[in-house]
Amino acid sequence: MAAELRLVLASVGLLWYAGLWVIGIVGCSTARRRYRLRPRSPLAVAPASSVPGVSILRPLKGLDMNLYENLESTFTQEYPNYELLLSVADERDQALSVARELMTKYPSVNCRIIIGEEVVGVNPKVNNLVRSYREAAHDILWVIDSNVTVHPGTLARSVDALVGPPSPAPGKRRIALVHHVPFALVTEPRIGSRIEEAFLNTNHAKMYLAINTAAVDSCVMGKSNLYRRSDLERVNGSLKPIQASNPTAPQPGPCGLPAFGRFLAEDNMIASALWHELGDRHDLSCDVARNVVGNMSLSDYVWRRARWIRVRKHMVLAATLLEPFTESVVLSVICAASLGYLSGVPYWISVCVHFTLWIYVDLDVYASLAGHPLPSDVRWQFMAAWTARELLALPIFLFAVFGSEVSWRGRTYRVLRNGEVARAEPSRSWLQHIRQPKNYEPLDTGL
Repeated sequence: MAAELRLVLASVGLLWYAGLWVIGIVGCSTARRRYRLRPRSPLAVAPASSVPGVSILRPLKGLDMNLYENLESTFTQEYPNYELLLSVADERDQALSVARELMTKYPSVNCRIIIGEEVVGVNPKVNNLVRSYREAAHDILWVIDSNVTVHPGTLARSVDALVGPPSPAPGKRRIALVHHVPFALVTEPRIGSRIEEAFLNTNHAKMYLAINTAAVDSCVMGKSNLYRRSDLERVNGSLKPIQASNPTAPQPGPCGLPAFGRFLAEDNMIASALWHELGDRHDLSCDVARNVVGNMSLSDYVWRRARWIRVRKHMVLAATLLEPFTESVVLSVICAASLGYLSGVPYWISVCVHFTLWIYVDLDVYASLAGHPLPSDVRWQFMAAWTARELLALPIFLFAVFGSEVSWRGRTYRVLRNGEVARAEPSRSWLQHIRQPKNYEPLDTGL
């Protein structure tokens, strides 16, 4: 019986390993096919009256790394019919000086600054965006984070993908959202920044592209998303299909962007709502959202990864629990143990071959998204960060999966069911209690 069980486990392990390689190859081939050639859209040179209008919504808070260049990339879009709405919650926000300088530099761009938030939930980004959302002149909205820079042709190509061909294939679901795979740019080469860069530009991008190519469910990050306000006004984040005889009917109760203020990952929930409640699908353009990674320490990186693991745990528990078994280190153990039992291959050979091929695929994904191979002057720094990322993946997961509190933009939240959050007082560890200064009266030493 024990021998039969080992045979079954080894066979299942090898099948699982092969399945993950199929996913990795799909992600790598998608990156090659989609991102190594980025043709210019005809919409870039079309008359303004012949293209759909777009409202670009950029929420601002403070002086993000590379903020001037990030915002400038939306002032220089090659698209004839768009407006730009820059929103800040506080009139004293330092980002306003950058925004006003760019408005002076590009007077021909239809740009407005909207000051003041409307509190509709615990999510500060949603609170910041609500007024811009309501005042936007166009139905198509492009919501793009302040730490993202994009190519001048991104908007035109994204509208192409959203609108689709004039005569879509029969039975093909309508596109409700276009998103862009994040690609990290490091400006402050601290260890956390380097690890984040290695993660986003290899394994994360590979899996992100593969899942979206398979299109079995919604998988979206909110760095840069296009969707229609008229679609968002019909959904509320319940993820239940609309039950109405009228095909354009909304969900009962509050809908639209304010309804998503109760979620921390509002971007993912909006995408899921458009997918599940409307029955529509998503698409990727051939552009990346260049995410400028700032001064990130190792601790910052760990807490960032932990935050999103804890959010995903309350949204898609089964998929989250499977995550460790998709990581390279755990997979190398599965491969070595399975092949060793089934065919007697020495463990060290399996591990060496596994990591050689894994690194090759990851670097190929990087080259596709970046438009060039990994630069030689940062090769060893990048590979050291890549190795650290792979070794840290399982410890970070185990640390994150047993908690429900997350910190974001200086605030602490408790993650609830379905990804909703509530404000929480930060819990204090025993070490923090030890380090807490006592309220002793200072002693006059005469010095």
